[in-house]
Amino acid sequence: MWPSLILLIVLFEGISCQSVPGTPINRKEVITEEHGVVAADDGRCSQIGSTILQRGGHAVDASIATAFCLGVVSPASSGIGAGGLMLIRSANGLVDAYDMRETAPAAASRDMYANDPTAKEQGGLAVGVPGQVLGLYTVWKKYGKLSWKELVKPAIALAGRGFKLSPYLHFQMTQVEPAIRKDEGLREKFMANGTLLKIGDIVRDAKLARTLKKIADHGPSVFYTGSIAVDLVHDIGEKGGIITMEDLKGYVVKQRKPIFAKVMNHEIFTMPPPSSGGVGLIMVLNVLAQYGSAEALSGTLGLHRLVEAMKHMFAERTNLGDPDFVNVEPVISQMLSLKFAREVKSRINDSTTHNPDFYLE
Repeated sequence: MWPSLILLIVLFEGISCQSVPGTPINRKEVITEEHGVVAADDGRCSQIGSTILQRGGHAVDASIATAFCLGVVSPASSGIGAGGLMLIRSANGLVDAYDMRETAPAAASRDMYANDPTAKEQGGLAVGVPGQVLGLYTVWKKYGKLSWKELVKPAIALAGRGFKLSPYLHFQMTQVEPAIRKDEGLREKFMANGTLLKIGDIVRDAKLARTLKKIADHGPSVFYTGSIAVDLVHDIGEKGGIITMEDLKGYVVKQRKPIFAKVMNHEIFTMPPPSSGGVGLIMVLNVLAQYGSAEALSGTLGLHRLVEAMKHMFAERTNLGDPDFVNVEPVISQMLSLKFAREVKSRINDSTTHNPDFYLE
């Protein structure tokens, strides 16, 4: 019964937003397919990825096309102005981990948000050096079967022709409506006649379509050293940002060693830091495995044990940092340790929860 428990934990770890009208939740059906499945948080992007597979592309090709699509139809969650992480398992069993996360500009400092805490979420200072375009291109150069243009083309069409506004994107828009009203570009894209677009309305973004077309034609160079880079630096600077051409030119995609663990009769490969979710997930599973059976983790008591294990994990992962600047190996070793899992389990009281300080001890 461990597999269903692992699935439960993965879903629990992945929850990042409130329930949105029109969004399927608690789906229990099992999806099976002989030749491959593409799963994205927007069905249109899943379909694009599936089409890439049908054209002879493989999983990496499908992932790239799907990611570009998500940047168009779900810009609150993804996009070429952001970054990402990619874990690739080849048919021979080898696993590669690619870190294409955003990085801080060279001029960034640890106290640059001290006078205005909101600046870390809004405005030019909140923008990191984007890594998605170079990251996707890097994995395509190593693994890609179809042409780069073919993988970007569906996203260009969506942005140019327009797409129906999804319930999820509309929900995200309502959460930041004041910010949309303040920004000329966002108003132009997401508002009409002074009001937010509604679910099902057509969203068009000709500027994004032109940008994607340049990326399709010229690869990442136009984004990091060419005309797009010039525009990025100018626009971000006008909003108070500090990204420079040197920051963009110097961006590097990092290939890292994936984390591996055997938990509950399963082999798990996951991303290492700067991602904290993978090592955190394994820590939680190790703690729960100490209870000996899935039955011990069912019902209200099982949920309590899960929540307590996650609280300990969230406290422990505060000790992680950027591996390019901090030695995170001791923290990772502890979080993956079965001895530590037993210690955490011994601190979980089946009838009590605690204040935050307890978990940070």
